[in-house]
Amino acid sequence: MPLTVQDVDRFEAARPRLEAIAYRLLGCAGEAEDIVQETFLRWQNADVEHIEVPAAWLTKVLTNLCLNQLTSARARRETYVGQWLPEPLLAGDPMLGPADTAERRESVSYAVLTLMERLSPKERAVYVLREAFGYSHREIAAILGLTEAAGQQLFHRAKQHLADGRARGEVDGAAARRVVEEFLAAATSGRTETLVELLTADAVAVGDGGGKVPARTKAFEGAVAVAKFMRGLFKPARAKRALVGGSPEIHLTSANGGPAVVAVVDGQVVGVMCLEITADGIAAFRSQANPDKLRRATEMWAATEHGAPLFHAF
Repeated sequence: MPLTVQDVDRFEAARPRLEAIAYRLLGCAGEAEDIVQETFLRWQNADVEHIEVPAAWLTKVLTNLCLNQLTSARARRETYVGQWLPEPLLAGDPMLGPADTAERRESVSYAVLTLMERLSPKERAVYVLREAFGYSHREIAAILGLTEAAGQQLFHRAKQHLADGRARGEVDGAAARRVVEEFLAAATSGRTETLVELLTADAVAVGDGGGKVPARTKAFEGAVAVAKFMRGLFKPARAKRALVGGSPEIHLTSANGGPAVVAVVDGQVVGVMCLEITADGIAAFRSQANPDKLRRATEMWAATEHGAPLFHAF
């Protein structure tokens, strides 16, 4: 039977939550949208009159579609050019989902999304459903076709894997902004010694160009190596301007709930650098430059107000 207007409305009411779940599971907004659309097609072909709890049914279908996608994505990433990083979402993007608890905010942070690549698909699903959306272990077991005990074990393992990879306690937003401003001032002045002082001893810098934009295939590791890289990154050069189509406007904003530096050329986002800042200094720079993963950021940038750039790079 064709869907009624009410059936369509019920799905559309669930869409924001489904998109937020799919993004956390996949780390890619475009793939999340595709999975949500596939979920709608399953809803369209289902006998919806006999679905007792539509929200639970939709979540189960979506989650299992995401698990299939994660399994195939792992195979694709083995041939991915360079480092693979998640797609960053700028402040205000509805796909970021709920942010009313520390657990929900952390589950969508760029650092945690990157670390979640270490998890098995089912560990990731259990973690996201439990930590970000508050599903009970009984509900998660029903969604994934597990026993409740197995789900709890997966959740414990996921939490442990993520805890092992997390940096020291992060700082508040105002303090983080001051650190980023100091970093940009030091990077653009070329003062390597000042940059080193702002970093943790084990700081890392990693970039994702997807084979379409030059990016180092291995991460820079250690404060001195990262500082030298950052000094060179912000050093003016004609080749850099030619690569991105001009002199980028540099803005300090937020992506995935954390501090980020955004580079914009003629209204197009050409790079998003997410910084992980701790009480000991900047622990990580994760830069997304793959144009395929910046389309949504560009759309969001065009739809929101932002102040004048801090400066023009290159």
